[in-house]
Amino acid sequence: MSQSNERQGALEVPGPRRIRCSGPVLVGACFAGLAILLTLLGLWRAHNLSLQNVLLAIVLCGGVWGLVSWAIATAVVQVEEDVASGSDEDD
Repeated sequence: MSQSNERQGALEVPGPRRIRCSGPVLVGACFAGLAILLTLLGLWRAHNLSLQNVLLAIVLCGGVWGLVSWAIATAVVQVEEDVASGSDEDD
């Protein structure tokens, strides 16, 4: 019995862990990045690229688009899980 405990302990070597993001988080991050990129492109074309405008673009555009797209993607995942589990109460 002690040999199996030693074997399990040998397999559990702590090391660097990769952080895996869920689907809705990736969707939110992609839309936030796209919103920031398009806003900065618009500011650059209008010759209005200043530090204040860049920070505002990152916070407002990236934050709003990221949050809204994350919320929609999370709702979609939850609905798909409900449908897959067959928890429809209309039966």
